[in-house]
Amino acid sequence: MKKLSLSSVIIYTILFLLSISVLIPILNLLAMSLSDPLKVHELKGLDILPKGFTFLNYEILLSNPLILRSLFNTIFITVAGTALNLFLTAMAAYVLARTNFVGKKLVMFLLIVIMVFEPGMIPEYLLVKNLGLLDTYTSLILYKAINVYYLFILMRFFGDVPESIIEAARIDGAGHFRIFTRIMLPLSKPALATLGLFYGVYHWNEYFRATIYLTDPNKWPLQVVLRQFVVERDNSSMLGQLAVGSYEQIKNLDFASLQAGTIMISIVPLLILYPLILKYYAKGALEGGVKD
Repeated sequence: MKKLSLSSVIIYTILFLLSISVLIPILNLLAMSLSDPLKVHELKGLDILPKGFTFLNYEILLSNPLILRSLFNTIFITVAGTALNLFLTAMAAYVLARTNFVGKKLVMFLLIVIMVFEPGMIPEYLLVKNLGLLDTYTSLILYKAINVYYLFILMRFFGDVPESIIEAARIDGAGHFRIFTRIMLPLSKPALATLGLFYGVYHWNEYFRATIYLTDPNKWPLQVVLRQFVVERDNSSMLGQLAVGSYEQIKNLDFASLQAGTIMISIVPLLILYPLILKYYAKGALEGGVKD
């Protein structure tokens, strides 16, 4: 059995404590959302076990048309936006990393300028308005379709693919499209998964521009509803969507536990997604790609 060094023990201890500091607030929210409404006040800040047990909060939230509609909106914006982000970023990275064309240095310079100097909110809003994209999902999906920083990361990844692989494909008659789809993308799964996670988390958590560009409440993503209910404490927007027959059931409902349930609904999909993506981090993208 391999003995751990003192430095390893210290590192593992620090990582364990950091993990606990992150998990306890999440578990506390989960316990609050699953607790009996009449016993929620007994929960302390470090409690991770519910007082009593009930799915009442989730029954109410998941039967609420406002929550279900906003959840669907968020899923649609996240999936469509992430797919578009990866598609455009991968194509741009391949062109800039593996081809030479007139004006390439100028394009790289302009990308750096765009990365450093972002446009202000007013010009951005006027552009969206002039394009007729206000109050549409497209205004959120198209925003930062290519993140320049992520583009440079993927360019570096594409640039590390051995030239011998590309040359072998060219000898077999492969063009740029086949090289891109059959070689670059399969070898880049770890990088694409990582950037997909970053893009997906950004779209999932987007609320600021949604509050500016979307005026129809039916198109609001979940984060806007969450902000309205949890931050602004607008209980009327939540209860106003419930069926009249359910008022008797929730007359003793604790709004703190209902807010905790709303927060859990918004973060659980990301907690499920992370372990599925992390498996790609440890894989070597080019493992077995070239044999000497």
